[in-house]
Amino acid sequence: MSNNTVVLAICAGVAAMAAAPAYAQTAPKPAAAAKPAATSPASRTPANVGQLMKGIIYPASNVVFAAQNDNPNDIKPAKDPSTATDPLQSAYGRWEAVENAALAMSEAASLLTIPGRKCANGRMAPIANADWAKFVRDLRAVGLKVYAAAQTKDHDKILDAADAMTTTCANCHDKYREKPTLAERCK
Repeated sequence: MSNNTVVLAICAGVAAMAAAPAYAQTAPKPAAAAKPAATSPASRTPANVGQLMKGIIYPASNVVFAAQNDNPNDIKPAKDPSTATDPLQSAYGRWEAVENAALAMSEAASLLTIPGRKCANGRMAPIANADWAKFVRDLRAVGLKVYAAAQTKDHDKILDAADAMTTTCANCHDKYREKPTLAERCK
């Protein structure tokens, strides 16, 4: 490479660097990232309390009640566990199904405290009520109790935990669900 070529290369580099700030000042600035629109509480809570119960908590509690009747130690997997309709016989069956159901109940408790959540009758869920908060804490705690019992793979411990779960559910249902009409729920 000749000296002239080196000098020209250096000059081109210096010129490019000198021009860069000028270009940056005249170049269009990238568009600012769009801020997400504020979401209303209703848009954060598409399911009502009844739908959460029927979609998560009720099916999960039924797995625990099934384990109460049929010891998961004695359950045989379905012929095709991947298509089993009985959670205890599924690919994630036996004690794992009970553990997962317990965790689902415990985690779903948090969904019952989201502002904007409505009851099945359209009334706002009473999340500000002290007893509602207690019932939610109790649901979370009993879910963890069932989970701990399932981890032991001891059927007697599941029987005790399922009894505690029945009491926990009944306490909330007696206050907020067991009403003469749907319109009176969540009062």
